[in-house]
Amino acid sequence: MLDTHRLRVFRSVVASGSVQAAAANLSYTPSAVSQHIAALQRETGLVLFERVGRGLRPTAAALLLAEQADAILDRIGEAEAMVADLRAGRTGSLSLSYFASVGAAWLPRVVRRLTREFPGVRLDLSLREWLPDDPTERSDVQIAVERPDFTPGPGFTAHHLIDDPYVVVVPDGHPLADRDRVELAELAHERWVDNDFARGWCRRNLIEACTAAGFRPPFHVEAHDYPTALAFVGAGIGITVLPELGAMNLPPGTCAVPVVHPVPVRSIHAVVRDAVAHTPPVQATCAELREIAAESLVRSTASPLRAG
Repeated sequence: MLDTHRLRVFRSVVASGSVQAAAANLSYTPSAVSQHIAALQRETGLVLFERVGRGLRPTAAALLLAEQADAILDRIGEAEAMVADLRAGRTGSLSLSYFASVGAAWLPRVVRRLTREFPGVRLDLSLREWLPDDPTERSDVQIAVERPDFTPGPGFTAHHLIDDPYVVVVPDGHPLADRDRVELAELAHERWVDNDFARGWCRRNLIEACTAAGFRPPFHVEAHDYPTALAFVGAGIGITVLPELGAMNLPPGTCAVPVVHPVPVRSIHAVVRDAVAHTPPVQATCAELREIAAESLVRSTASPLRAG
């Protein structure tokens, strides 16, 4: 039987790189840390560290054990959090995942409602750009970008919230700035700023739409996120094409114009774990998301969006 306390000390030594550093981080003496490591080696029958000069280097066995220890300690941490919730009178937790652009635009309202109506529920929020294939790694509710015909698999239900069309963001003085809409093919010879470092589904969706319009986007500058790409447009470096939700907070001197022929669209879903779908916090989360999505749909028009 592995001692979890010794596992924590062991992980600290691996992460810190030395017994002395682990002792300082844990407020232990180096002798106490060494004793825990020696005891863990006896328990496992493994050589976990080897001497390198005046320091220690984890063996291959130690690195594998450290990986398993992370999973064990994570589960213990979850159990400890549950005990703390019960001791404090909290009634449970709700895990909620979201992607970056929806986090800024939608999540504050959702969290405000949950904290107002369910102050005893602990919220576990995580930024996640895609839905994990492994169901055990999924949150209770995840706001996800998927294809319109997406199915989440057994144990989960997907609730379609909104279809988010793409727009082109240009400087105010650009020839396209005063247009009601822009055909995608008209952007073939523009200087494009990439905005998706992850090369995720949103970017692939855009590439497919451009291919259907007869060209490949000529990315001249790479940005790693929407705000940086928008700032580049504001600086006159080029244009960028992104979902309308990502263009809600434009920098000064820029505007967003809908693109057509074809219209790239991403579908936003709330993916809910069936086991908790009946609980009031989850129902309130889905209700608020539907309200926000409906309001976003009303605000979406064919006229350019300009910086406030």
